[in-house]
Amino acid sequence: MSIYWSRAIREIVPYTPGEQPQNKNLIKLNTNENPYPPSQKVLSAMHEAISGDLRLYPDPDCNKVRAAASNLYGIPCDHIFVGNGSDEILAFCFKAFFDPNDVIAFPEITYSFYEVYAKLFNLKCNKIPLTDNFDFEINCFLGLNQGIVLANPNAPTGKLLSIEEIEKIVKNNPSNIVIIDEAYIDFGGKTAIELIKKYGNLLIIQTFSKFRSLAGLRIGLAFGHADLIEGLNKVKNSFNSYTIDRIALAGAEQSLIDNEHCLRNAEKIIQTRDKISKRLKNMGFYVVDSNANFIFMSHPRIEAKRIFNELKSRGIIVRYFEKPKIDNYLRVSIGTDDEMDIFINQIHEILSTTSTS
Repeated sequence: MSIYWSRAIREIVPYTPGEQPQNKNLIKLNTNENPYPPSQKVLSAMHEAISGDLRLYPDPDCNKVRAAASNLYGIPCDHIFVGNGSDEILAFCFKAFFDPNDVIAFPEITYSFYEVYAKLFNLKCNKIPLTDNFDFEINCFLGLNQGIVLANPNAPTGKLLSIEEIEKIVKNNPSNIVIIDEAYIDFGGKTAIELIKKYGNLLIIQTFSKFRSLAGLRIGLAFGHADLIEGLNKVKNSFNSYTIDRIALAGAEQSLIDNEHCLRNAEKIIQTRDKISKRLKNMGFYVVDSNANFIFMSHPRIEAKRIFNELKSRGIIVRYFEKPKIDNYLRVSIGTDDEMDIFINQIHEILSTTSTS
């Protein structure tokens, strides 16, 4: 610990990202990346962007990306913000829409970056309990007089709120912003983007890391009323006006144009997820019904940490969270069919070995 650190940095526990192993022979099912590559059109657009124009700054307003998003989602360009990944947009939100000591509400089990950002920006947390099945108690989010952040589907559980439930929360918190983090919405849910036409206190955030197979580019979008977008731009331009490079802009624009490619990949992932969930249930696992590109699973007899270590020793990495209420669960990203077949075979061997030991 340095004597030059600020008090906030001395006291904060930073977010721990999923392991990024250098060994390419491992089966990596721990960070919810898309197992399928982006389209060739996206790669070609990025290749074309590698030119002498790299000597010039990129467009700070990301106009072409916003235009492509506007065309795809039917939302005016001034209702769209482009950021360096959805995590950056979330950080901008915590700075733009909350003052120190404000209270921000989110589920007790959710994306852990929300609490990290709250502490970084000196906000107070109201962690709303979930049911024993990890369901949202909608009434607990009504009339809070607090800012609200919800991942939908939730992470790491994969539980989904309906559009009607989201609208009820937004409608019953008219004086406070409601932020919906839709990182996984394209794997089984319906985006709430249309609701921003009715409610000025709603902000939707999406990422290109999952559905669009572009985790390596770091691109995110936010959709909301023009004054919310203006607030995000004020924060961004107080840090760095050029957050998205030229190559990433080209890839992001083409990904939005070539949306059908992403839809096809998502459908393959959904089919694999449902098939693997059924097989795990038949093997005795409890598997939370998922609307994301991962599953959340627990075994009644074998501890999750033991399964995690066994899988890792066999060249398969999944995610284990050593936290209350979920410390006997594993989150498993959906890989290709071949990868998931290997995963299932290794799980079967682990169960067989454990039952005889």
